[in-house]
Amino acid sequence: MAKKLVIKVTAGADAPERCSQAFTVAAIAVASGVDVSLWLTGESAWFALPGRAAEFELPHAAPLPDLLDSILAGGRLTLCTQCAARRDITEKDVIKGVRIAGAQVFVQEAMADETQALVY
Repeated sequence: MAKKLVIKVTAGADAPERCSQAFTVAAIAVASGVDVSLWLTGESAWFALPGRAAEFELPHAAPLPDLLDSILAGGRLTLCTQCAARRDITEKDVIKGVRIAGAQVFVQEAMADETQALVY
């Protein structure tokens, strides 16, 4: 069984069910003691900004701010460098604890021993 989980979420409000699934799986994995790294790419990049998760709504889903807080408390949250640049998001704009990193770091994490990678 993989001891590390790397999740890339490409969806945001444009595909709410897929987005919510990624955050839910990441939060559940953190709560289960798994080493989790969640990557925000594409439209999910906006959730690296303060207050943006609170704007997300999906019936019968856990509130995104709660999931985000859980992930930040016990895992890693990374915003894709190119996705941030395309949206004019800088390190000074993001929630405390969010790092900005690129594809090389994602590949390193995803290819590490005993790691499972998922993409939503």
